[in-house]
Amino acid sequence: MPLRVTFVAAARSSPLLAERFEDDRPLDTAGWDEVQRAAADLVPLAAAELRYCSPTPRSRATGDVLGYAPLVQLALRDCDMGRWRGLTLGEAMAREPEAVDAWLADPHAVPHGGESLLAFIARVGGWLDTRPVGDGDRIVAVAEPSVIRAALVYALKAPASTYWNLDVRPLSATTVTGRGGRWNLRLEGAPAQPSRA
Repeated sequence: MPLRVTFVAAARSSPLLAERFEDDRPLDTAGWDEVQRAAADLVPLAAAELRYCSPTPRSRATGDVLGYAPLVQLALRDCDMGRWRGLTLGEAMAREPEAVDAWLADPHAVPHGGESLLAFIARVGGWLDTRPVGDGDRIVAVAEPSVIRAALVYALKAPASTYWNLDVRPLSATTVTGRGGRWNLRLEGAPAQPSRA
């Protein structure tokens, strides 16, 4: 039986354009409201045998509000952004435009002194590949959107540059199925409604 790992993106802690690298802020009022509105769709995921979350305050709070009582996983932390930690992309660009350009263009680059994109993807992928088999086939993990993007690049064996083309919205759910090194993206939607003639 393949594992089914559903990633739930943490609710937001700031407006999208104010997102900061390695943001440690708690959920803002809009984030709390979003969790309440999304709860009906996401609470059933609490039936998963294993429930995890990123160590960020907003990931933990999102999981707790949804009734997951998730176990914090350090491997699901955001990318280590070194001296850019706490900055927005715009702030980093204003301070070090060439360094930001290098970071966006080269997945091996670490101009901020932290973790490369490739190392980040490998870390998250390593967590995915080491999920326990036999402890249950359903897993839910509340994580930062960046962590989910890294997991998807890893699961699909896509080029690292694909990371920049994935848009993971707050409180979206994304499922991969499989096990260690063999993962498939599972897209689910509402069943098709019969057409009326």
